[in-house]
Amino acid sequence: MQIWLDTAKIEEIKEIAAWGVLSGVTTNPTLMSRAGTADRKAITQQVADLVHGPVSAEVVSVDAPGMLAEARDIVTWSEHVLVKIPTIPEGLKAMREISRWEPARAGWPAPRVNATLIFSPNQAMLAALAGAAYVSPFLGRLDDAGHDGMQVVRDIVEIFSIYGFDCQVIAASIRTPLHVTQAALAGADIATMPYDVLKKMIQHPLTDKGLKGFLDDWAKVA
Repeated sequence: MQIWLDTAKIEEIKEIAAWGVLSGVTTNPTLMSRAGTADRKAITQQVADLVHGPVSAEVVSVDAPGMLAEARDIVTWSEHVLVKIPTIPEGLKAMREISRWEPARAGWPAPRVNATLIFSPNQAMLAALAGAAYVSPFLGRLDDAGHDGMQVVRDIVEIFSIYGFDCQVIAASIRTPLHVTQAALAGADIATMPYDVLKKMIQHPLTDKGLKGFLDDWAKVA
């Protein structure tokens, strides 16, 4: 399973990229605003240069013509960029059209869509049928609403496997390190998470205790 980071903050991305475990980054208008910038192109290009992997850049239009106009610009920013589109009827129209586009530049891959704001297996199936390369079920928000978000991830993974959909499942809206473990066991291709959750994944009190013991013992003879 790949690990992606939910952020538009360059310093956070630099730190985690240096660990050698980061495969991609997810951004959205909210994360861009938290990073204190409205220059989506500049930030996306900086992130792509750091990660050398998929970087999601979300449209802000809610009609298909507007989404397509934004997407035509977004796909020129980097060979690594994914066009992030909400899973609504107008979004499906845009996904289908984008899936038919030729690469923006020679040597680049064909444009790819990350279908976002997915809360049911049916939405995920429709997005895959419309040509999305990735679907992002929001498991944390489902849990908040009293549903079993991880079961939705499991169901999507199983359906995609049964029918051979060429579409990857991104476990999104992750709130805890346990969510990451559960997403991996559910068969998600990717887990995308906030910086603080990823930092907690490496932490364990027994690791700290063991390291301190080794260093204390070594100090006695060094």
